Order: sequence, then C-alpha cells, then structure tokens
Amino acid sequence: MASLDEDPQTQKARKIFDHFDLNRDGRLSREEMGALVVAVNPRVRFTEHHIKEILDEVFRAYSEFIDGPAGISFEGLLRTYQDGAGDINRDFAALKLSLAKDANGASKGDPAASSIVDERAATAPLVRRKEHMPSWAPSNIAFDSSWLLVEDLQIIIKRLETKMANRLREKKSFSMSDGSSDVPWSTDLSLLFGPGGSGQHPWEELGQDYISFHRELDVLLQKADNSATSDEVFDAHLAIGRTLFDHFLYQEAMFSLKKAVELKPTDVRPHFHLGNTLYSLGRYSEAREKYTAALSAAEVATNDLGQLVPLIHMNFGIALETEGMLFSAAEHYQEAVKLSPQNHKALKLLGSALYGAGDYRLAEKALKEAIAIQPDFADAHCDLGSTLHAIGEDNESAINEFQKALDLKPDHVEALYNLGGMFKDIARYQRAADMYSKVLAIQPSNWRAQLNRAVVLLGAGETEEANKAFKEAFKMTNRLELYDAVMHMKLMGRKPKKGAETNASGRQNGDEQVDVLVVEPSQFRRASDKTTPRQWLTSALHIRQFQRDTRLNRCDVSSLRQEFMRNKQQRASNTYSGLSSFRKHELERLLKGLLHFLKPDTFQGAVKVINTKVLKVIDQAATGDIDLGFFFAVIAPICAGSADARKQAAFDALTLRYSAEACTEITKADASYYMKLLRVIYLTTESMSNLMELHGEDDQTKITFAEFQHMFDDPDWGFGILNVLIKLEASDRIRHRSQTCAICAYPISGPWFKEVSANFSLCCSCYSEGKVPISAKQHDYCFKEYNSEVKAVKDRLWFFSSRSEEGGA
Repeated sequence: MASLDEDPQTQKARKIFDHFDLNRDGRLSREEMGALVVAVNPRVRFTEHHIKEILDEVFRAYSEFIDGPAGISFEGLLRTYQDGAGDINRDFAALKLSLAKDANGASKGDPAASSIVDERAATAPLVRRKEHMPSWAPSNIAFDSSWLLVEDLQIIIKRLETKMANRLREKKSFSMSDGSSDVPWSTDLSLLFGPGGSGQHPWEELGQDYISFHRELDVLLQKADNSATSDEVFDAHLAIGRTLFDHFLYQEAMFSLKKAVELKPTDVRPHFHLGNTLYSLGRYSEAREKYTAALSAAEVATNDLGQLVPLIHMNFGIALETEGMLFSAAEHYQEAVKLSPQNHKALKLLGSALYGAGDYRLAEKALKEAIAIQPDFADAHCDLGSTLHAIGEDNESAINEFQKALDLKPDHVEALYNLGGMFKDIARYQRAADMYSKVLAIQPSNWRAQLNRAVVLLGAGETEEANKAFKEAFKMTNRLELYDAVMHMKLMGRKPKKGAETNASGRQNGDEQVDVLVVEPSQFRRASDKTTPRQWLTSALHIRQFQRDTRLNRCDVSSLRQEFMRNKQQRASNTYSGLSSFRKHELERLLKGLLHFLKPDTFQGAVKVINTKVLKVIDQAATGDIDLGFFFAVIAPICAGSADARKQAAFDALTLRYSAEACTEITKADASYYMKLLRVIYLTTESMSNLMELHGEDDQTKITFAEFQHMFDDPDWGFGILNVLIKLEASDRIRHRSQTCAICAYPISGPWFKEVSANFSLCCSCYSEGKVPISAKQHDYCFKEYNSEVKAVKDRLWFFSSRSEEGGA
C-alpha cells in the first residue's frame, strides 16, 4: 500500500505496481508486466512478438531487481520510471488511478499535476518565461494557451534529445563539421542539415523512449484541439508544428502544420512552414506546391508579412535548385532581392544560381553586391572566385577571392577544391596538389579531390606519387575510367604538357609525345568517298560532345513537336512582335519535360551547356527572351531520329513560330537565318559575326519543305555535316578489339582511320587534329575509315588473298 510519507511519484509507482501484482507476492511476473504494458498503451496494437521484445529488454536491463520467474520488484519498476523508460504520470492517468487528497484537497494523482508542469519555472510569471522561447515566437504566437503548450512541448523534446545525445555518446558517433559551405537555407528556420532528411536524427532508434514521446505529444495535441476558439486551435497547432520543425521532428510537425492549413487556408504561414517541412523530408515537388500556395495567399493578404515573402521566394528557389531548375530558382531569388534589396543571402543565392546556369556576368554583379553588404560572407567570396575564373579575364582576382573565403573559413572545402582547380588550369601544379591535399585532410573519401591531386602531381613530374593517388581514387569509387587512366599512365610514362586541359580520366587534351607530327589538312587524303573529311570530323566531334553533355541525343525528335504543341497556350500569352518568346526559366521548365530522365545535377549541367552554347547565340541582345521556334529548330538535328525526321522537326518548329498549327511553308529569310544559327552554334569554323552578315534575310519568299531540305543539305551554306554526325552516333559504341591509336595509345572506339601505305592507325580524335607519327613522315597520307570490325576483317582477308595470288603467280 502506498505510504503518505512517500513523494507523489513514488506513490504513483506503488499504485501501479499494486494494481498489477494480482497474486500479491511483491513481484511482477512477465505476464503481469505484459498486462501493464498493454494497459498503459490502449491505442497501440501489440503483437506477442512485440510484447516479448519489450519484456526481454526490461528484464535484461534491470536484472538485479529480478527474482527468477517471480519477476521484478517494486524497486525495479520504480527504477524504470526514474530512468525514463516510461512516463509515470501518463501511465497513472491512463490507468485512471488516484491518490489520497492532500491538505488542500487536491488530488496528488491528478494528471494535470504532471512532471511537465513540475519542470516549468512555475514560480515565474508567463511573461518572464516567454523570454526563453525561440526568436520567432513573440510575433507568431497570439494566445497564452499556445505559449504554455509550446513550453510543455519543449520540455518533452528536451527529454527526447537528451536520450538521443546519450545514445550517440554511447556509439561515439558525434560528427564534426566537414568544412563545407553553409546550407543555404534561411537561418530564420535554423535548418542546419541538408535536404532530404540527410541530417535527421534517427528518432525511431530510441524505441520505447520515442513511443513515450509520441504519447506525451498526443496529450498536447488533444489540448490544442480542445482550445476554446478555432483561432486558438489554429494558433496552437501552428506553434507546435513550428517548434517540432525547429528540432528536426519533421514527421511530427507535418500533422500540426496540415491541421493549421485546414483551419486557415488563406494564411501564408502554415503553407510556408509546411513547404519547409516537406523540403526537409525530400518531398520537393510537394514543397513547391506549398510555396506556390503561400505566395498565392500572400497576394491577397491584408496584414503586413514583413520579411516572410522574401523568405518564401528564397526557400522556393532552393527547392527548385534541388531539382536542377537554376533559372527558375534565380527568378525567385530576384523577387526576394526586389522585396529586400539589402538581403545579402538572397543576392548570394542569385549569384550562385546564375553562375551554375552559365550567366557569369550577371552572377558576378549579384555576388559583388552581396559582398558589399556583408564583406565577411565566405560563401559569396568563394562563388565570386569561381565566377571570375569562369570569365577567365583575371586569374589573380579569382585567386584572391578564394583566399578571402579561406581567411574567413580555413576549412571551406569548396574554396579549397576550386582554388586547386584554378591552380591546375594555370599549370601551378604543386600549389594545386597542396589544395587537394587539404581537401582530403577534411574529407578523406573525396575521390574527385584524390583524382585531381593525381593529375596535378603527374603535371608536377611526381609520377610515383601520382600513381599512388590514382590507385587511391580508384579504390574509393571503382570507376572504370580511373582504372583506364592508371593503366594508360603506366603505358605512356610521360609528363603532361603544361597548360593542357585535363579531362575526367586524367588524359590531357592536346598532350603530345616528341614523336608526333601535326600536318596540314591538305596532306590528308581519303581512300574513298566513305572516309570522312578531316575538317568535317572536327566539327562532328564537337557536336557529339555537345550531345553527351546535354543528353539531347536521348530525346526522340518526335517529342519536340508534342512539347511545342503542349505549350501553345503559354506561347499565346508570351508573344512578342508575333514571335513565340519564352523567358529562360520558362524554357527550363519545358526542357525539364523533355529531359525528364536526368537526375537534378545532370540536368543542371545540361541546361548550363545549352545556355552557353545555344541560348546566348539566339539571344544576342541579352534580353532574356528566347524565340522558341528557333530554339526547337536548332536542337532538332541533334536529337534522336532519322535524318529526315530531324529536318522535318526543324521545319515544323519554324512554321509554329507564327501559328499554333503547322504550316507547309516558311519564309526564305527564316530559313537562311536558321542555317546561320546552326553553323555558328555547331561548326567550329563559324563565328558570331557571320550572323550579322546579310544574305537575303529580308526575302519573304515562301519555301516548301523540299526546298528547305535542299538548303539544309548544302555543305557550304547549310548543315550538310548531319550525315557525318549520324554516322558517328551509329559507331560510337564500336570497339575495334586490340587496335590502339598510334598517337595517344588508347584503344580505338568509334571510327577507326587506317593509313593505307604506312600502315598505322588513328582514333577519330587524333585524325581530326591531324596528328601522325613522325616515324611515318611522308608527303601526304591516305586514310581508310572503318566503322565496324566486320569491314576491317573483310579487308584483311582480301589483302592476304591478293598477296597469296601474287605469290602463286
């Protein structure tokens, strides 16, 4: 029986113990403990397996209080509550037990007198306790009842976090900062972890403690639902959801924030905070929907939203960036800057997005403005360094910006890595190696840093160290191209040419051995018309690389027309001077549909290449308006499909510039300008100045598809290189067994060019660059092209057969 001299918590434990000690032997057997667990969790459906696991854990952890089959003593049960394995107040209330009245007539077992209340600063007035609340609370919590709920919520969260800290301490798994750039989320939200829940605590691992937390949270949610008015219910759920979010309890925050949205769908705040929660859970498309809803609500809001709308735009942009939509993100960052011109974070985000999309001048302007407002902004200095390096006009200024970032934050991984790349590009190999070594000291598993370190060590002449670094990079990733690089380095055993550009596999573009001779194009003859002219192959290889960078060759050309027609209503509302005019962020959304199979980071890279190579040519005036008809017509020849299908798609795109329905004719002026666009964008021999030359651009004569095809196939004024490109595509995956290039020593894949008299072989890259072995020097060279192993075998058989006949004669 409970003693009146015991404290209330001990009395409650005694009451619970006596309630389940049915045989009155002073012990709770496994059956009696099982009954206790089920009774205090009326809403949980336990299986026999779950009950057994719980009892096994309890009886193992408190074995000193166990007396064989008799079970656990009262002291053992009390210890479980004291250790936090259960909530004595919640269990006592769930069992509907009661204690004797105190001198004032208050029930000592009243659930309202819970440990949560005991942990409050009960003697302090509420107004003083509010001082210890989060910074967002004063302007967002309207009712005292909500303040009390948040205070209680913080207490039970603190308990949970303490349990998690103890668990992590036991596992010795506290993680240190990796030195990377700060997560670009608004600091108002205190989101310290990356998107997609990558930084969430594994709360479920706490087991019973996590279940207990949920039970206590349920009590608070019931109190919130029982508030006097709907405004108080809304206020309570919004405050609870925000508090849970701040402590990375995203799943729990979802419930209250959704309830708040249901109660007040026109209020901006719950939409915004729900969007943040969905983003943190990696549910990006749903997050974008909530940000859109928040902005829609803000348009009709009558109250002053202060800095909330810029934050919505910023976080909306971050969510779009996560999906690879840089231009769309930049639009929202620009809106945030308009609303808050001194917002240095919005300016930095804008500059970073524009840099990632390839608009370097605009990126430079935004980043410099951010630094002018916040000079100690390390991330902005780092991105400005990258931007200046991309512009390529002043390497020392770029290095200075990286150094400023490192002065502010010595372990800034991105600044170290990019500075290493900067030194590599200007052939300061030893400095580059030092930067990559510092990156690896912070992030030992960064294989890209290890690979680049190997490349620059090779450039510095430290072949042995480079070999070790290559092998380490290969161990980190098991990527086949790294293995090929190691093998090739062993084979060649040479130092790369200084200043040469290094590709991902460690091979240097333009590196030459001393026994290589570069000859004039006129010295390369073709054994037959089937051999590709050297000058055509150079351009075709550049186009092929553009296809690989953008993955447009994986997009069927027939989908272009479908996508164009799907956007005709949008085109109708975005016309300028009768032409279909799209902004870059609108075009980006359209490309997202075409390249839906790409991962976000790959899509970002594709859009960047398209922007720098195509959009900047189409938009010469830099207005940001893109003629959709010309854009579709330009990319049609490099999409998947037959030559005729690609030409037809280009023709249809040009007809759809003026009408939502395809026509059968276009003007000769449009056709001529289109051919110039193709040649300037794709052919290495053309320049932007050619677009300014007038060759009948005002000719409004109508031409048919047949006439358009004739213009297209013209090798001098059209795009006759298309057939070479299609041949390259078809032979791209062909491997010629043991055949290696006489120049670069790589196994030959794709077209194989064999010199018929000197009997040496070239890969398509070395052939296009006019390289021949100096040992085979002669006045001119005659090449035969093989695009399949079968053809090569037939030629060899014919050769041996001819020699045999000659010998017989």
